[in-house]
Amino acid sequence: MDRLPALREPAFRNLFAGQALSRLGDRIAPIALAFGVIESGGSAGDLGLVVAAGSIPFALFALAAGVYGDRIPRRSVMLASDAVRAVVQCATGVLLLTGNAEVWQLAALAAVYGTADAFFWPAMNGLLPETIESDRLQEANALFGGTQSMSNILGPVIAGILIVAVDPGGAILLDAATFVVSIFFLLRIGAGALGAGGGTDESFLDQLRGGWREVRSRTWVSTGLIALAAYHVIVLPAVFVLGPILALRELHGVRDWALIVTGFGVGSVVGQVLIYKVRFKRPLRASFIGFVIASSQAAIIGSNLPVGAIAALEAVTGVAVSVAFTLWEMSLQQHIPSRALSRVSSYDFTASAGLMPIGLALAGPIADAVGLHATLRLMSVIGMASALACLAVPAVRELTGPEQRSRSGDALDLARADE
Repeated sequence: MDRLPALREPAFRNLFAGQALSRLGDRIAPIALAFGVIESGGSAGDLGLVVAAGSIPFALFALAAGVYGDRIPRRSVMLASDAVRAVVQCATGVLLLTGNAEVWQLAALAAVYGTADAFFWPAMNGLLPETIESDRLQEANALFGGTQSMSNILGPVIAGILIVAVDPGGAILLDAATFVVSIFFLLRIGAGALGAGGGTDESFLDQLRGGWREVRSRTWVSTGLIALAAYHVIVLPAVFVLGPILALRELHGVRDWALIVTGFGVGSVVGQVLIYKVRFKRPLRASFIGFVIASSQAAIIGSNLPVGAIAALEAVTGVAVSVAFTLWEMSLQQHIPSRALSRVSSYDFTASAGLMPIGLALAGPIADAVGLHATLRLMSVIGMASALACLAVPAVRELTGPEQRSRSGDALDLARADE
């Protein structure tokens, strides 16, 4: 712990321990579910239905979830979400293991899971700053980012082993167990170590409107959300949809695509190490420089370079993605009052994960209409232009770290950076 001083703080250490394993499960479960649907006799359309059933509730409920993350104690929201997701994954795993799974059942369970997931993340983003001293917040975010990056590398490998060894249902049962572990560590965080949370007399609608006011009153937040939406809707479909298609058509299929993805994963781990060690005077400016570089992913994938060169360049974008997202989230945590942080985070999730299915659905038809390589180049051009436009806003370029933020976030309602 001497080299990881953030882990000296008991509340953060318990939060980190529970989430490190849970995030690995989050990367195992989607792969296992996909194979489970297919092995149960489902078609590609059936798989799309199950995936949509899980993603649509996230988009629908994220803003409401943000209100509840600020309205009641965040740890309570997270415990409830973990409990629901553990039960859902247990049911899904048992259905698959016993051979009784039907597509409608898996879709219904995925919808419940997606709803619980929507409530977890705004609460999580609000809870993190309550568990760590303000001068360790960058290190804390880097540690969480590192676990996510490692999960992105290890999750698919472990999923493949488990699917072969114990069936997709067994892999999903392991994911259920990770939520139980998360509950155990959340319960170890004493309520006295956290901000009070909740306790407001405002109505739900008043708090919902208040969250939008917090976003709208800060130019750097509202501008940043537009750029994040462009990255998720326009650039990331190149990775999730068009990249695998290109690998199958023009490269050596899964083998080459795995090499490219691994390169990105290694870069993302390096990026988190960089964030842990380097202090940024203007973290938001560094974040959107990262988004400019990250948006080149699509063009790199469609560059016709040798696979090794593509993987190496993707490693560079992996560093940029780590810097971009980690410093963006840290900026929100540093500058948004604790009482509103979950609501503002919910707009972040809505603009990113909530809108991404639109891009995933449109990427294939657009590529068929205008050509795969032309679409990939256009994706990068638009994504980079959006990030550069965000950097052109003075409130984004000039935002600096706060002087000090109290543990509960109530001591400093940091003046809106663009006022």
